[in-house]
Amino acid sequence: MKFVTYTYNNNAQAGLLVDGNMYPIALINSNLSSQMSDLLSDWENSKAACEAIESDIKAGNHASLATAYNENGVLSPVPNPTSCRDAYAFRQHVASARRNRGVDMIPEFDQFPIFYFTNHNAIQGPGNINCMPDHFEKLDFELEAAVVVGKRGRNIKASEADEYIAGYMIMNDMSARAMQMEEMRLNLGPAKGKDFSTVIGPFFVTPDELEDYKVDCKPGHTGNAYNLTMTCKVNGVEVSRGNVADMDWTFAEILERCAYGTDIIPGDVIGSGTVGTGCFLELNGTAKRNNPDAVPQWLEPNDEVVMTIDGLGTLNNTIKAVDSEMSLFAIKK
Repeated sequence: MKFVTYTYNNNAQAGLLVDGNMYPIALINSNLSSQMSDLLSDWENSKAACEAIESDIKAGNHASLATAYNENGVLSPVPNPTSCRDAYAFRQHVASARRNRGVDMIPEFDQFPIFYFTNHNAIQGPGNINCMPDHFEKLDFELEAAVVVGKRGRNIKASEADEYIAGYMIMNDMSARAMQMEEMRLNLGPAKGKDFSTVIGPFFVTPDELEDYKVDCKPGHTGNAYNLTMTCKVNGVEVSRGNVADMDWTFAEILERCAYGTDIIPGDVIGSGTVGTGCFLELNGTAKRNNPDAVPQWLEPNDEVVMTIDGLGTLNNTIKAVDSEMSLFAIKK
């Protein structure tokens, strides 16, 4: 199934996306909530009820409630996640970024997956990404996949962790690089360089929808892996291409680490980290290493960022400049 949150009758509604149309779940089954957070909190029962709704829709019922799918009015599929973590799963990205900085690959990458917490209150879906003046100092996208948790768990094993995933989606981990680089010299973060926008969507897909894409994970690793091509275009020009199957650390292994000594809970969103070639920071560094005269590219106002992952749809955003003169750079001591 494909789950979407969208504006219907001026309210945010959790819905099913079926054959190009969106259907409001709670208006079809009054025992179900209109809010995705509520559905995820009782995911086993919610999923079963929604499977019945989907079958009913495919049988030709509920046509009067159908809204043709387009991204106008589509929100983040998980509008208010309980938390948002982002991992570091693609070795190619890590190795390239470190090589571009003139440092060796760090051996700890191959020993365990890591993640950081980002601002779950800055999650958004398709549409405009509003950026302050400081953000435009090396503004960047990051092409990622993400999962949303559908079952509470603690101290779970990687061999069991895929059972805790309710769905998969696209993630764009927006980054203000100048701010990020400056503050991380203090060995804390990422923080302000990341907390203004993280984009997920446009819908999330239940794991059964991806069965035909399943492949073996990397040798020595545990968990589901999927052959899903990932691309990012900026103003119609492809700038990034990779594959979810290139993840060295699986989502199952990332969940195992997330849940050590603490609960993962329904509604937690966890990103894969950036795919190789998946951001301007890496691309610019590689270009500069190959050609000292290469001109770096960063996101600018009104740029259109379009991310596509096989099976997970296409996520469209437009970069917008907030009309403000406020600057954290300007008030530094």
